[in-house]
Amino acid sequence: MPDDVATSANGAMPVIHLSKLLRAPVVTRSGDTVGRVEDVIVRLRGEGYPLVTGIVAGVGGRQVFVGSDAIDEYAPGRVALAKNKVDLRRFERRDGEVLLRADVLGHRLIDVAAGELVRAYDVELVNMGEGWVVVRLDTRRPPRLFGLLKTPGGHAARDWKSFEPLIGHDRSRAVRRVTGRVGKLKPAQIADLLEDADKAEGGEILDRVRSNPELEADVFEELDPDKASRLLDDMPDAEVAALLSRMRPDDAADALADLRQKRRRKVLDLMPAPQRTKVITLMGFNPDSAGGLMNVDIVFCGLTATAGQALAIIAAARDLQPEAVLKMHILDDERRLAGAVFVITLIQADPAQSITALMDSDPVRVGPEADLTDIALLMADYNLYTIPVVDDEDHVLGVVTVDDVLEATIPEDWRRREPAPRPVRESSAVPEGGERP
Repeated sequence: MPDDVATSANGAMPVIHLSKLLRAPVVTRSGDTVGRVEDVIVRLRGEGYPLVTGIVAGVGGRQVFVGSDAIDEYAPGRVALAKNKVDLRRFERRDGEVLLRADVLGHRLIDVAAGELVRAYDVELVNMGEGWVVVRLDTRRPPRLFGLLKTPGGHAARDWKSFEPLIGHDRSRAVRRVTGRVGKLKPAQIADLLEDADKAEGGEILDRVRSNPELEADVFEELDPDKASRLLDDMPDAEVAALLSRMRPDDAADALADLRQKRRRKVLDLMPAPQRTKVITLMGFNPDSAGGLMNVDIVFCGLTATAGQALAIIAAARDLQPEAVLKMHILDDERRLAGAVFVITLIQADPAQSITALMDSDPVRVGPEADLTDIALLMADYNLYTIPVVDDEDHVLGVVTVDDVLEATIPEDWRRREPAPRPVRESSAVPEGGERP
């Protein structure tokens, strides 16, 4: 093994950094230099570490493929061939192949644990016996010397499995998304990724999310309105209508209002009638008022119901947002608000007990014109998580939930603060507990 080849922590597996391979000479068995390393080719393998399958070599003005089976040795600053000849057919990328320089180095990936986009500045390769594999990435920006970027020296610090490859060749996209780890992030984390992403990155993130339509709707509910509007502008009307139909009516109304006016009617006409009616109703209110903030989907029962019957209604309301079913609203025969009761009160009560014996017969309520400040003060003063919105005759129009009030009152720059930096461990070892691909 050459003196400048590093080893992993147990000393058994050689380690090379990509920065030491790029532009390195490609030499024949007899020692003649025939070209330079232009790129390193790997094959993604799901949850396993990507396997190096060869290099792209610059030979006489051509880019040619040299497979690992034709290479005797990978070493920092040198790639030695097993023979004295090189196949000069031009390199053509195959489906599923990823080029470490073209697709990874300098590109951004998703740090799954932190839920953020990070840039790869170097790649660490380890020989695990069956061949060289990618085990770590260095995501630390290289230091600057005299205003210039210092050439990265390796020292990859984070396990490859901590990241999701993002932008690369289109023909490797299906392979890159096979792990599905992006879909395991929280909607707010994915929304943050989309807001930080450029157009190409955002397109691939959305491509991975679309396999779960409900998750896609949750993500759009968390997006900054301007970002959501730009993304919707790039989608066909039918896709926009389907997406808005899965969103909460209040969020769908906000998103629809941000569309170009000539698109709104087309999208509305493509939406299912029940959702369309709710959205049109909400669009008639000022977005910063109780009417604009409220969720029109609520749970309610009549005055003759028992605690057990009320809980059964709540249990059946599976399509409603959890925060909208924190309270049961009780309506009289004229469908006017007669009272409200916490779900926890219903759970703790005798199932046969009358709802009227448990309810607050004069719950705090607001009209649809109430502004955000009034709603927030009422919630703070009365320790409320929800407030029903009623018309002049006390008919319930909807309910404002605390999450919507928080979203509307917290400044945008507070909501999108940079996360605290993650500590990194400087090591060229194979990750503890890491498995062979």
